[in-house]
Amino acid sequence: MLEELKTLCEINGISGEEGAVAEYICSQLEGNAEYKIDNLGNIIAFKKGRQASGKKVMVSAHMDEVGMIVTYINPDGTLKISPVGGIDPRVVFGRKVEVGKNRICGVVGGKAVHNLSADERKKSVPFDSMTVDIGTDSREESLKLVSLGDSVCFDSRFARFGDGLVASKAIDDRAGCGIMLRLIREELEYDTYFTFVVQEEIGLRGATCAAYTVNPDYALVLESTTAADVPTASEEKKVCVLKGGPVVSFMDRHTIYDKELYSLAFKTAEELKIPCQTKTMVAGGNDAGAIHITRQGVKTAAISLPCRYLHSPYCVIAEEDLENTYLLVKNFIDRIHKR
Repeated sequence: MLEELKTLCEINGISGEEGAVAEYICSQLEGNAEYKIDNLGNIIAFKKGRQASGKKVMVSAHMDEVGMIVTYINPDGTLKISPVGGIDPRVVFGRKVEVGKNRICGVVGGKAVHNLSADERKKSVPFDSMTVDIGTDSREESLKLVSLGDSVCFDSRFARFGDGLVASKAIDDRAGCGIMLRLIREELEYDTYFTFVVQEEIGLRGATCAAYTVNPDYALVLESTTAADVPTASEEKKVCVLKGGPVVSFMDRHTIYDKELYSLAFKTAEELKIPCQTKTMVAGGNDAGAIHITRQGVKTAAISLPCRYLHSPYCVIAEEDLENTYLLVKNFIDRIHKR
């Protein structure tokens, strides 16, 4: 899956600009599943299994990544930006970025350190004080290259490093998309729906529409979640750890997950000897927040990949966690159908 994850992560696709990601995913669905694209841009795929279980099961992951958007062009040609999704401004300043569909090279900058006040030096640079330098000298020159509303994405490259670790932008949630593509290419025991959804990072918008269309009995959300397993974090605030296996949530800020599915996920992992962990904090959220309250309600579970430095230019995951997440998801889907 690493080669496909690399391909997915290196495609730019912030919320509202998922078209290139969707185009690649659709190219991989051809001949492997039936699919359609709704008006918002969600891909709704159906994979025929060896049999029907009588239950409608939907597996979902989002295509969008966090990033920025161009809001204004200064007289000197630099660009003003606003965040798209939850980004800590500390991970943005000084970074290399790509602007628009032509992937124009830029560098995020701002006021020089020697011009900062004593108070400003104590704080991270806010987005409204940042600019993107694309190497031009005037607004007119910049307008030949970029437009207001263009996306601004981190320019970071996929890398394997250390003891089985991977670093890249957009692992949240291209990893979930990659797992679903692997499942779709394989023979499945039961008929299953797969939704590749848009605009999760700005309010779970795509999942709201996709779940309404599919109207599932059960849903499984695939995500990446914060691993704060660094020396400065206390044990209860590490949330989860790399190489601890897939993360099964009992609650986050949007969802209290179905208790029976939560237990079933851990039972499945235990029987198959797959390492598995839960989140030690009620924090964050994902598309389950929209899915589980769709129509008459949907029994929902979430399985996430532990990820350090989430929503940054370099998210970090462990290769073994990616493989174990795939294995748990594959077997968990079958057990949901058998319920």
